[in-house]
Amino acid sequence: MRFHRRIFLACVLALAMSFAFSSRILAAEADPLPSWNSGPAKQAILKFVQKTTDKSSPEFAPPAERIATFDNDGTLWTEHPMYTQLAFALGRIKALAPQHPKWKTTQPFKAVLDNDLEALAAAGEKGLVELVMASHTGMSTAEFEATVTDWFAKARDPRFKRSYTELAYQPMLELLAYLRANGFKTYIVSGGGVEFMRPMTEAAYGIPPEQVVGSTIKTQYEVKDGKPMLMRLPEVDFIDDKTGKPVGINKFIGRRPIAAFGNSAGDREMLEWTGAGSGARLMMLVFHDDAKREYAYGPANGLPDTKFGAFPPSLMDEAKKKGWVVISMKDDWKRVFAFEP
Repeated sequence: MRFHRRIFLACVLALAMSFAFSSRILAAEADPLPSWNSGPAKQAILKFVQKTTDKSSPEFAPPAERIATFDNDGTLWTEHPMYTQLAFALGRIKALAPQHPKWKTTQPFKAVLDNDLEALAAAGEKGLVELVMASHTGMSTAEFEATVTDWFAKARDPRFKRSYTELAYQPMLELLAYLRANGFKTYIVSGGGVEFMRPMTEAAYGIPPEQVVGSTIKTQYEVKDGKPMLMRLPEVDFIDDKTGKPVGINKFIGRRPIAAFGNSAGDREMLEWTGAGSGARLMMLVFHDDAKREYAYGPANGLPDTKFGAFPPSLMDEAKKKGWVVISMKDDWKRVFAFEP
């Protein structure tokens, strides 16, 4: 009886070891990017990570050098029919309007109150700056964070009827997780306001606030009622877009990335700066060509132009010339959002 018991225990142990070994094999073979279709874009990511993390590879990158930067609007989440921060600004202007009766007859505020998108577009960048200064300043950084957090909890996208943070692209969330699992440090480098993004980036993307680089307005230290605070002033401090992106990377990160991801002409310089370094490099652009699941725009592929996330033909030409990988939302992504079936 004891002999049979030993055989039984030995069999159980063997089965357990076999199961554990099989589980490790399955885990190793599990697809880290399940929402990506097989193709050049997915293969470029897998090959890049393999080259930079394999110590026997001539293109091995030490962990300290594994820096990956991501634009936000149009790269990590949707940017149509307008930038999320612009939607926030318009909502703030309407909420504050009773305190500013002159806005009813003064542009660009009148355009906002009248829901006149054509007049708003005609106001251009100068008009948008006016709206941001009026809706984002005159309060402490703590008050602004609370306002932004409350807005994100309540606001819903007009098309998808979901919170804006639910409109993060599932394939990019997998990419962020995959890079971090392989020793990369992931940063957001966006033209959006840094203090607008920071309240949501950790929950939405797993990127902590200290790894968010963005545009800033000037702040001033004050003591009010015995309490120290930082007050937000109606003055632009730094624009983290186009040529500002490499400057922001150098200023706030201090290392040149070895991977950079964008979606528009505003990201061109960030990708150029990243690609100018030595060793293995990965530069990728998200191309919006899926009107059914998200949006389709960009004259680089015969699609309508847009004021948000412009992807001109010159950017497509540069991508082809320099070997940047263009991600087709329609062809390269099995699904766009996590809530898709």
